[in-house]
Amino acid sequence: MKAIVYDRTGDSSVLELVDRPVPEPGPGEVLVRVAVSGVNPTDWKTRQGDGSGAAPPYGWQVPGQDGAGVVERVGTGVDADLVGERVWIWEAAWRRPWGTAAEYTTVPVGQAVRLGDASFDLGAGLGIPFLTAHRCLTVGETMPRHLQAGALTDRTVLVQGGAGAVGNAAVQLARWADATVIATVSSPKKAQLAMAAGASHVIDYRRQDVVAEVRKIAAHGVDAVVEVSPSRNAAIDAQVLAPHAAVAMYADDGGGEVTLPVRPMMAPNARWQFVLVYTVPAVAKKQTVDDVAEAAAEGAVRVGDDAGLPLHYFPLERTAAAHEAVRNATVGKVLITPTEG
Repeated sequence: MKAIVYDRTGDSSVLELVDRPVPEPGPGEVLVRVAVSGVNPTDWKTRQGDGSGAAPPYGWQVPGQDGAGVVERVGTGVDADLVGERVWIWEAAWRRPWGTAAEYTTVPVGQAVRLGDASFDLGAGLGIPFLTAHRCLTVGETMPRHLQAGALTDRTVLVQGGAGAVGNAAVQLARWADATVIATVSSPKKAQLAMAAGASHVIDYRRQDVVAEVRKIAAHGVDAVVEVSPSRNAAIDAQVLAPHAAVAMYADDGGGEVTLPVRPMMAPNARWQFVLVYTVPAVAKKQTVDDVAEAAAEGAVRVGDDAGLPLHYFPLERTAAAHEAVRNATVGKVLITPTEG
């Protein structure tokens, strides 16, 4: 089979297209023929490493956390009825050498979730973005731990960076749960994307006063903030929080440190929560996966232009270009197609 592999960290030139034997699923694992692989920022950041050029933990690594395809074989202890099932994959390469940038990959059976009739493109886009967004929407003291239709009725959510992949996912999930969603963007084009995703209100932070506009919509403040750039936005977030609200910070765009006003945050008992999808507690992770799977099954989440998430396809041999596209903040979802048909 064809696979993308790197045996040392560095820039995208370390990625090689190689021939490898199809891996055998171990106990509790499934072998998936990958139809589409999703590319996320952590893929290129992990591949880049710390600049030392060190080898990855297993000596070699197939990148790609997210993907979708068909189960072809199962390991011992796994129900054989899964063979032939269409599935979406999450965290394939987390502490494992086999990612999704290959014609086949193996994952623990719990990380291959039935996709039903939904598209492989959607399946490859669900993992990191939607699981991260779900966590951000459920860590607040007044927010539910389980998302479903109606779960966020009477809640207002602010999504900072509503045109990004996680921002788009947060908008879609929050609207599915019936929240009022305010999204911030940096341009009229991105405003159109956020509206297509389902945002109730869109604020162009380069042309409008975010605090003033949010307060017009939610006089008592927002219940949750999904935050991509806490270094830049902390002062704004602090001014728009409702009592017992939470700011969930899932990235460090714009800087790696956050400055907060302590006393103004004490009165509302505000929560500032750091989010890394890979290390979410196991119970919360299971709920997150279950909820995202349910949203997909209900047709409540989508990808593509009409969902505010343009798709960009790369063949397997151009995985390096796909990594560069994500590194350069291409708007939309970058996908790799390892196999045809």
